[in-house]
Amino acid sequence: MTQPHFIAIGGTMRAMSSTERALRKALEIARERGARTTILSGEDINFPPYAPENQERSDAARRYVELLRSADGIIIGSPGYHGAISGFVKNALDYVEDTNRDSRCYFDGLPVGAIATAAGWQAAVGTLQQLRSITHALRGWPTPLGVAINTVGTEGDPIEQAHVTSQLTMMVDQMFRFHAGPTL
Repeated sequence: MTQPHFIAIGGTMRAMSSTERALRKALEIARERGARTTILSGEDINFPPYAPENQERSDAARRYVELLRSADGIIIGSPGYHGAISGFVKNALDYVEDTNRDSRCYFDGLPVGAIATAAGWQAAVGTLQQLRSITHALRGWPTPLGVAINTVGTEGDPIEQAHVTSQLTMMVDQMFRFHAGPTL
């Protein structure tokens, strides 16, 4: 099996937000298992609002789409803003439309892990459901386990909690199993 390239997309414009830290932790687990990894967060995905009729793209948007074309797996992370995916992350996902004429359109055939962080379970779970629905719309294969992280009500860093690490590990392992193909 070749070394897979896993790309994480998401976070906020705030450096090292809880969502970005969760994405980085998932990529760290993936690297430990042999993946090549790339994170696209903050300024990496700070694009103008997506407008399909406008074919002009910023250098960052062109780089982003080219990197997505090299992906063997995707991890999408979003904060839950008012119970929903952030506009910032949704806009980045809208740029995936630029792959609509590629031989591999969108995320077709790729394992896609989803991570949602929020200040409460309701927003975290609602956002996770939206990420999974968007993954389906982009023809990706959501991992059986998506990770919802409640960022309030725990002592210490919620991203470093043992149960969060365990869930991120399971999600990444599912991505590797999907990438390796079916076993007999």
